[in-house]
Amino acid sequence: MTLAPQQNADDSCLINQTVPAAAPVQPPEQLDEKSQLNSNPQNSGEEHASQVGHSHPVANLPAQLSYETEDEEEEEGDFPEGGLRAWLVVFGSFCSMVSVYGIINIAAVFESYFSTNQLRGYSSSSIGWIFSVYLFIVFFFGIQVGPIFDRYGPRYLIAIGSVMCVASQMLLGLCEEYYQILLTYSVLGGLGGALINVPAYGVIAHFFKKRRGLATGIAATSGSVGGVAFPLFLQAVIPKLGFAWATRLIGFMLLFLALIANLLIRSRLPPSPHPVRVMPDWALFKDLKFTLCCAGVWFMEWGIFTPLTYIVSYASAHGQDSQDAYTLLALLSAGSFFGRFLPGFWADRFGRFNVITLTNALCVITVLAFWLPAGGSRPMLIVFALTFGFASGSNLGLYPVCIGQLCEAREYGRFFATAMMVASFGTLSSLPIAGALLGLGSDAEQGWLAVILFAALSYAIAMSCFLGARVLAVSWGVGKVY
Repeated sequence: MTLAPQQNADDSCLINQTVPAAAPVQPPEQLDEKSQLNSNPQNSGEEHASQVGHSHPVANLPAQLSYETEDEEEEEGDFPEGGLRAWLVVFGSFCSMVSVYGIINIAAVFESYFSTNQLRGYSSSSIGWIFSVYLFIVFFFGIQVGPIFDRYGPRYLIAIGSVMCVASQMLLGLCEEYYQILLTYSVLGGLGGALINVPAYGVIAHFFKKRRGLATGIAATSGSVGGVAFPLFLQAVIPKLGFAWATRLIGFMLLFLALIANLLIRSRLPPSPHPVRVMPDWALFKDLKFTLCCAGVWFMEWGIFTPLTYIVSYASAHGQDSQDAYTLLALLSAGSFFGRFLPGFWADRFGRFNVITLTNALCVITVLAFWLPAGGSRPMLIVFALTFGFASGSNLGLYPVCIGQLCEAREYGRFFATAMMVASFGTLSSLPIAGALLGLGSDAEQGWLAVILFAALSYAIAMSCFLGARVLAVSWGVGKVY
């Protein structure tokens, strides 16, 4: 008897494991009909001979079902769900993610500095392309990194990605022209982030299943830690040593964290002997729940990166000095620290779609209640930074888990690859649109009003999409966990 392999797509966060399908077993009713049709005398001899050499499929059915049940039980209990080795891997993922999400969370600092120094002659929309291309590369090329991680594990990917991220920061301070910044920050840093992002999440899935939301949320707090430490560091160092040495020192910090990550990150499951080319599957959009989920991801990307990128410029334009403006970004990241692991813990208990719908609704409330009327009020901006940081902290960590609820485990890679494709184009278009809106109207206030409403509307649409997917799955039941 041939048993299906126990490894499935859920064992690796972003990878679709190819599992050969077992031969279908015909129901007893169909077998009886066939036996009646073949019961004539001329076939009886052949039928008797075949029964001597082979057992009847129905006779093997209970045994096969029992084996499959045992396999499922072993898969459920095969994950360590903790222990020293597992938590060291989580810490290694944390260190590696600082090079990706820590840099993403200080995009506002770079945007503000570039717009007043090297790129002061460029429009906000043109500068926004630098950060959008970076985000696009991180998410888009992650589609092809998954199969490589499946086949060869995380070591080479993490090592090469770390070198590229460190080199990006080391060289950024030397750039004076637009194309130089685009190649160094967006392309080189984006490719390094793509190589790190997938295995950093994937190795966590090798050790956790039931507690995966919590473990992933803990590792994702790296973005918050980097978002707090780096702005305060740049705020103190740039006036004394200049921008070039400030970015070089960040590069040395990333190098130190990369060494820890390369020592701790390990894969537990054996590599797949058959590398799989994961490409988007447009046929998946026939499922309305998946289509709504992907649309929610698209609009959520529009919503989250607008405040993250423009909060420093907004504060500076409304009378805040540069030090106070940088502090706002650090406070936003501090709020997101708790917003990353707490919603992940709640999602494991109360439902992933339930939690992501509520956090998107909270983002709409914070943008309209605190950012819209803030103006030059520093206390209001501080409240917005903290509350929006908490509400938006779960955005990038929960949607991969939500997608996993819409498919079978072995189909996860195909579903996730398609959703990543959608997300990458959302990130590519978000900041240029916000930058173009900033130039609308006869004065700056009208442009800022358009940017704020754009962020709020994007989150409102994203919330509606995730809610629609949940309703299609489990109806309107408030107490249902989904």
